[in-house]
Amino acid sequence: MMITLAILAIVLTVVAPSMQDFLIKNRITGEINEISGVVQYARHLAIDEQINVIVCPSADFETCGTNWNDPKIVFIDSNTDGNRSSGEELLVTTAKASDSTKVTGPNANIHFKDSGAASQAFTLQICPINKDETFARALSVSLQGRVKVSSDSDDDGTHEDMDGTALTCN
Repeated sequence: MMITLAILAIVLTVVAPSMQDFLIKNRITGEINEISGVVQYARHLAIDEQINVIVCPSADFETCGTNWNDPKIVFIDSNTDGNRSSGEELLVTTAKASDSTKVTGPNANIHFKDSGAASQAFTLQICPINKDETFARALSVSLQGRVKVSSDSDDDGTHEDMDGTALTCN
């Protein structure tokens, strides 16, 4: 019995840290994929329907905020005021970001024009709360509206943004 417990303790000591890393990586990958899907949906809707579409964080699913950890909402901005009005239907929502991650982004809505172009280039970044930059991921949208997820192009273990700058977690 003691030998079994000793072997189990050794196995857990070796496996537990890598399991934690696996869970963090999968959580961040899931969140970046969810946000990417919503942003791409908004852009395609803007093109297909030839309308203005907004993606923004919203704590109450009614008004846009600036905290990207809040749930994200997508709506057609029919009066082009940049805010969700009472007659503007809520099309898509996401869940709030996990408590173990931090999402940062612009202090503005993501606005797609009828051409699919974004009103401004922007980057959303997701970091674990332990600020380990090897798990940091970013989603960038160009002025043309193209969506790109960060990658580790130089194989140094840290992802880079569209400009090739290594992601950092502050």
